[in-house]
Amino acid sequence: MRRALIALAVLFSLAACTKSPAVIPPLEASQGIAQADAVTAAGPHNEFDVMFLQMMIAHQQQGLQMLKLGQQKAVREEVVDLAGAIDVVEAEEVRSMQRWLQAWNVPAAEITDPALHAAHGGRPATGPEEIQALQDATGADFETKFLNLLIAHQHNAVELAQQLATTGQNGTVQQFAERVRLSRTQQIKQMLTLAAG
Repeated sequence: MRRALIALAVLFSLAACTKSPAVIPPLEASQGIAQADAVTAAGPHNEFDVMFLQMMIAHQQQGLQMLKLGQQKAVREEVVDLAGAIDVVEAEEVRSMQRWLQAWNVPAAEITDPALHAAHGGRPATGPEEIQALQDATGADFETKFLNLLIAHQHNAVELAQQLATTGQNGTVQQFAERVRLSRTQQIKQMLTLAAG
């Protein structure tokens, strides 16, 4: 099951870069993610690189909670598959970001104050009340709430990534931020289509 999700995740992430992605066997997909996960953020970095990674870790950890619910409670198979694919990718990304901060001797501090997002160009897409409403919802109502919350959540990630492009210093982190921007933009388009269906 995990290999199937990894394969789907890789194909999903490639969708932003090509119109006709090749079918990737599960083992090769797993190795591709492992190689990407091994990239180090060597070279100089500044406070904006650090802040971006810390904020993205907190942001994606909250997103992973939503994605687990999507896999458990969504009605349509395509919504379940989408949640699973994003879950695999973002869990790997969190581990990479934590390692980069560790290599810089910086704590992967959990940012819990939503005002910090607003102070640096983003707005928190979800809060405890929205997560609780998602947990309580069922059926088609759950899918509507899930897609709407995840669209807003991923839009926030796009805003954070766009801001780093003008403030960050580390090349690896900037490349990662650009991948975030492209992949989340593609996810939003797919979710808008699902929400309309």
